[in-house]
Amino acid sequence: MKLPIRARIIPFILNRRINICNYQRIMPSNRQIATNKRKASEDDHDEAGSTSNVKKVKPPPKSIKSGGASTTREGFAENGQPTNKTIPTEIHFPEKNADSVRIASWNVSGLAASLKKGFASYVEAEEADILILTETKTNEETTVEVLKKRYPHKYWAIASKKGYAGTAVFSKFEALSVTKDLPGHPDESAVSGRIVTLEFEKFYLIATYVTNAGQNLKTLKEKETWNEHFEQYVRDLDAKKPVIWVGDVNVAPTEKDLTHAKRNWNKTPGYTESETKAFARILDPSFESKESKEKENSQKLIDVWRHLHPDDQHYTYFSYRFDCRSKGLGWRLDMFVLSERLLDNVKMCEIRSEIYGASDHCPVVMEISGLL
Repeated sequence: MKLPIRARIIPFILNRRINICNYQRIMPSNRQIATNKRKASEDDHDEAGSTSNVKKVKPPPKSIKSGGASTTREGFAENGQPTNKTIPTEIHFPEKNADSVRIASWNVSGLAASLKKGFASYVEAEEADILILTETKTNEETTVEVLKKRYPHKYWAIASKKGYAGTAVFSKFEALSVTKDLPGHPDESAVSGRIVTLEFEKFYLIATYVTNAGQNLKTLKEKETWNEHFEQYVRDLDAKKPVIWVGDVNVAPTEKDLTHAKRNWNKTPGYTESETKAFARILDPSFESKESKEKENSQKLIDVWRHLHPDDQHYTYFSYRFDCRSKGLGWRLDMFVLSERLLDNVKMCEIRSEIYGASDHCPVVMEISGLL
């Protein structure tokens, strides 16, 4: 007897569904594949009892060397970046080196918002002697209790545009002089809220929230104007006394300083030929120099964290968009740069990789002796 069409089709569809489910169960996800590879490489042995020839897959590190608290192995992305999205409830950092000054820098991506997400916990744990905050987005000097208790000297640079940019330095030491401009720059509004320079007896401290090249590189020309005048400014100060430049510099200097470098090259603000070359020239005036011998003989500057961690790939910025923190997709945009002649005074420079959630940036910290 010939079955009706409906009776023939339904079993066919059900069978197809069963096959599809089996296929999905048989074909593991990328995560399962990685797990299986790791198990095979670590546990499988041949009949003679020796380790098989399967190439070993290096497991994620137990912690990021950030000079701070460790995070569990499960709290890391495949590339080793931490994945926590809130500041830890308990924070413990190593004690400061004797006879040194601890300087910390943090892009807080809006001070008011950061205060609600664990800002004070980090400040209390770090106990920096000098604390630089960038992208404060404050419209006036703001009283913050945790800062008021620790820092008698406060230096604010407020942007002319409301709720935008903003740089502040909090210090246990009083500066000899303070400036908040960039000499020679033609647009005062493009500089306001982006730079604070403190002069101390033995060095200059330049805190910056450097101009961003903008979506689709629409403000790259403005960034180039900033870089041109900033390079000259640093050289002029360095000729007088050593310089420490710190803050969000808004450039990833090399392919090691961001995820998916090739994909972002000359397409994304912070990683263009113009910006990376400008940064390289600030570090080394002789880089592609066609200038006078005087410029070529100028003192070099050192990207401190990169100098101390030449092969590491850790980041200070993980965008809130696209769940970048969970995926380990980041950029190293926040840093310490100093005159080469100060390098021997540096005791440490680390990224506080676990301090994330109060901002989309992680703090960076440096200890240096013989200056204050």
